[in-house]
Amino acid sequence: MLISEMLQPAAIDADLHASNKAGVLRELVGLLLKQQPDLDPNELVETLQRREKLQSTGIGDGLAIPHGKTAAVQDIVACFGRSVQGVDFQSLDGLPSHLFFTIIVNEHQHGTHLKALARISRLFKEPTIKQRLMEAEDADALYNILIEADKNL
Repeated sequence: MLISEMLQPAAIDADLHASNKAGVLRELVGLLLKQQPDLDPNELVETLQRREKLQSTGIGDGLAIPHGKTAAVQDIVACFGRSVQGVDFQSLDGLPSHLFFTIIVNEHQHGTHLKALARISRLFKEPTIKQRLMEAEDADALYNILIEADKNL
């Protein structure tokens, strides 16, 4: 599964404004709604919060991958947001998160969910990707960096 198959340019924000985890999740849901405006934003926020209660999706080194499964979506829906100032996302390393790659899949698509998470994880193992994303000028640049890096995996 390629990043370009799950992420659309309209679902990227280069400047998230929230200062806490709950606010970031709401902003990310707003990006998801740009792809599928008929979805219930409260259901999506609840889906992400339910997953966060199990364990933070802040994996460290400035990256968080909020994700969840719900019957509210038919297929995978994804977004990407950047917070230049960083947000306390209860990351494993205790440092603020700046980059947020979010996915929500149908609750019966376990394989899709795992493939998407694996692809995102592989993408961010590329040594310079986080730095390039932090230095990107705007949402278009973020999208191009993600797609280019994904092609090189």
